[in-house]
Amino acid sequence: MTFPTLETERLLLTELRDDDEAEIFTLFSNPSVVEYYDLAAFTEPGQAGNLINLFKSRYAERAGIRWAIRLKATGRLIGTCGFNSWNSKMQNAVVGYDLLPAFWGKGYSSEAVRAIIDIAFAGNLACGKLHRIQADTIPGNNASEALLRRLGFKEEGLRRECGYWKNKFHDLKCFGLLKSEFISV
Repeated sequence: MTFPTLETERLLLTELRDDDEAEIFTLFSNPSVVEYYDLAAFTEPGQAGNLINLFKSRYAERAGIRWAIRLKATGRLIGTCGFNSWNSKMQNAVVGYDLLPAFWGKGYSSEAVRAIIDIAFAGNLACGKLHRIQADTIPGNNASEALLRRLGFKEEGLRRECGYWKNKFHDLKCFGLLKSEFISV
């Protein structure tokens, strides 16, 4: 099973490599990046290696996929995106993404997420064809909600105290996108 590499106007979406550990540590040790994440900011470089291995094992087990988001011009890793989980039988998946703050507000996340939604709805991933993609946000994560709306996601409701991390319960806003609603560019 060959990992799919994707190319957009400004980005390359590739498999995460062991030598990405330093960049992944920089990304996930940044409190601004993990503010709305279900994990605490990394404090040890080895945590990045563990996360890379988790993403690799999800793909090997055909349970999900995570790409490195790289600038096409330099190859620099600036974030990650992918499907944290998918259900082939139900034809749905859960999307997630993150980006270094220096690259926020420049359209990189939208560009990357649009590309992975495109390939997912085309049926070109190990999960087969998808009918629905879901995303969850924590209330207050306005940038993520705006990104989802730009891509056609509809807010479907609030799941009260649905998540628990960082020693407290979190409400989650559920967003959904159906294949019939997605307009590929």
